[in-house]
Amino acid sequence: MLKLYGAHWCPHCVKAMAYLNKNNIKFDFVNMDTIDVDTEKKVIEANGGDDWIIPTLEFNGKWISGKKFDVNIFAADLKSLGV
Repeated sequence: MLKLYGAHWCPHCVKAMAYLNKNNIKFDFVNMDTIDVDTEKKVIEANGGDDWIIPTLEFNGKWISGKKFDVNIFAADLKSLGV
């Protein structure tokens, strides 16, 4: 299942979740404010190794680093993941 790593205070995460819900795409929300250290390290690695950036996506072991929400880029990222 698609995982969205984010935070409820992040406007880009809120927009990403709204897009997924509107398009009936099932996903698990992983709250970056409450994750364990190992998960945080994976998200940091997916974002280039310096820090975590949200929303970050993961699907079947493939990762898309976090970025400012843009509906066209987000849709393309989902397609590239096979979602």
